[in-house]
Amino acid sequence: MAKSRDSDPAVEGFLALSAARLAPRTVEAYRRDLAHLTGWLGGSPADASADDLARYVAQLRADGLAPTTVARRLAAVRSFFRHQVLLGARTDNPAANVELPKRRRTLPRTLSPAEVERLLDAAAGTTPLALRNSALAELLYGAGLRVSETVALDRQSVDLENRLVRAFGKGSKERVVPVGRQAAEALRHYLARGRPHLDRRHRQELFLNTHGGPLTRAGVFFILRRLAAKAGLEPERIHPHLLRHSFATHLLEGGADLRAVQEMLGHADLATTELYTHVSDRRRRELYFQAHPHARRKKHATQPRK
Repeated sequence: MAKSRDSDPAVEGFLALSAARLAPRTVEAYRRDLAHLTGWLGGSPADASADDLARYVAQLRADGLAPTTVARRLAAVRSFFRHQVLLGARTDNPAANVELPKRRRTLPRTLSPAEVERLLDAAAGTTPLALRNSALAELLYGAGLRVSETVALDRQSVDLENRLVRAFGKGSKERVVPVGRQAAEALRHYLARGRPHLDRRHRQELFLNTHGGPLTRAGVFFILRRLAAKAGLEPERIHPHLLRHSFATHLLEGGADLRAVQEMLGHADLATTELYTHVSDRRRRELYFQAHPHARRKKHATQPRK
């Protein structure tokens, strides 16, 4: 179908309203997904039928898109039509009953506690950058923050006396997360002896780069991969979200309440947090089969032929 390049008033109105309550990145994702549908339809999504949307999803699957991508695009479309219904522009949501491809929920990868310690030990040092890297790694693991939440922190976000950090998650939703003793100590050293040497521009951000500007997401990835190489871990395997996964898994393995972990992670859906219980179960099974004498497989002795 021909692709329409004109902006659609119905879509623009939806995006304008979304911008008042959603994160900019979410609104931009909605814009891209609805633009793709508009191009495929060759007209306004506001006029689409349930059959149109079913054919659209079938086309996405035929194009080889991952189930998660198809689900994300349809989520944007559903939100758009909910907006249309609320406005009274439509009486139905044609995307409501469109069947999605089954999503295979993969278990999040994690580091073992020993691997985390190796990574954190690799950050040890007394230079301003080493103090920053230590505080950064300790906070990512000690509070389970997303990388976007971490680079957005300012100096007032951390309460070292009460060992708390105030972060703003998806949709600018605020949450307060406890910080462990080691993370609090690393932050205290960084703020006292590291950050003052980096703060050449009088910035408010907590984590600064070598030029005194705010540390970026890409900068965090780079730092962790350098630490991983120093720790003897696979650098391409290490990323900020891996520390978040490890934070959640290690809490649950230690007996933490699932609801409490959900709140600390800032998950809207408990089912997302429950994935980490499966990781914990899998690890316990692996340890059991490795450690218990009656669980290990025995090699069968060759029976003598009669």
